[in-house]
Amino acid sequence: MNICIIGLGYIGLPTAAMFSTHGHKVLGVDINKKVIDALNQGKVIIEEPYLEEMVNDAVKGGTLKASEKPDEADAFIICVPTPIRADKTADLSYVENAARMIIPYLKKGNIVILESTSPPGTTRDFLGSIFSHAGFIPGEDIYLAYCPERVLPGRILIELKENSRVVGGINEESARVVKELYKSFVEGEIYTSEATTAEMCKLMENTYRDVNIALANELAMLCEKMRVNAWDVIKFANKHPRVNLHMPGPGVGGHCIAVDPWFIVEKQPEIAKIITLARDTNDGMPQHVLGRIEALTSHIEGKKKILILGVTYKPDVDDMRESPIIELIGQLKKEGVYNTVIVDKHVDYEGSKDNDLYEAAKNAHLIVLAVNHSEYKNIDFARLKEAMNSPKVLDTRNFWDRDIVEQAGLEYHLLGCGRNQF
Repeated sequence: MNICIIGLGYIGLPTAAMFSTHGHKVLGVDINKKVIDALNQGKVIIEEPYLEEMVNDAVKGGTLKASEKPDEADAFIICVPTPIRADKTADLSYVENAARMIIPYLKKGNIVILESTSPPGTTRDFLGSIFSHAGFIPGEDIYLAYCPERVLPGRILIELKENSRVVGGINEESARVVKELYKSFVEGEIYTSEATTAEMCKLMENTYRDVNIALANELAMLCEKMRVNAWDVIKFANKHPRVNLHMPGPGVGGHCIAVDPWFIVEKQPEIAKIITLARDTNDGMPQHVLGRIEALTSHIEGKKKILILGVTYKPDVDDMRESPIIELIGQLKKEGVYNTVIVDKHVDYEGSKDNDLYEAAKNAHLIVLAVNHSEYKNIDFARLKEAMNSPKVLDTRNFWDRDIVEQAGLEYHLLGCGRNQF
């Protein structure tokens, strides 16, 4: 088929690469000229294993190209962002703009697929209304469906192929047709349902994780008060055959887990009490980490230098969307007594990419391990100790070995641990 994909971000571009290397001809559309120019040269501007090689092969083979405007196609796939507003409701303007962008090129018999994570009812009610007003009857004139991804950054190409998927059609025929399209590269099971069920399924997958992380974060705060190590509690509790506690941390980021639960709350705020509480708990973790930093540096007079290791929302990726570490840095700046220096080779945030770890540690009063990037695993702690004014570290990820850190002469503190010794 000829496929037009609107949005060439973290999902749209890998999806375009998969379709274009599995028998289809793909036109990728984006408003970012840098993305378009890079793709047409066989390059990508996001960090994802093997993606550039696949894109390069497809471009050279003539099955993939990019443009600022759509064109006629057999199938249109919308992969644009659905940001969260300040009031915690979904901003569907990108989805609306994408839908209106393809209408001039739409013909009877075409397929339209929404992949963007959206509140329940978006496909049937929101998009259905847009296309109906344009003269197309969804389910009769065009096949309309929702088909969300289930991928992990760093493994996107693998999981696009191997993971199972749910196709939610506006009717059974729409679901059947879209399932056949995705079967061209998906090796996992493809299940069909109606559209709103598929939307709710996608949201609940991430809400499940958010609620479990909130439980772990609450446990971490409880254990700090009770002088218990939450990480030991989790380790031993998970030996139970029916228990799987998640891990605590400085907050929850990314465009999925930190956002999707609010789309459910938006629709049914009076019922979604547990979901709301979980979101509030996880959103409050940067403030809790700030409290730990304040306690660990309370003996320092004047300006206090804090070295933050990692600013992305998860390790070994270049994605900062909804990163709780950015929120933490903002709170530190508001205090007015902290000088924050950031080191992160994956992104350029306030000079983070160019900052040398050991140079940045000079005269620091505290190092906060905020993101457990693999390059931070085996660092020279003795060298850090010699550079610092106050040799203290706060590990928010249980990433470093306490004995190794302390043998180097640093004072080790762990998020979720209420005592320093066994």
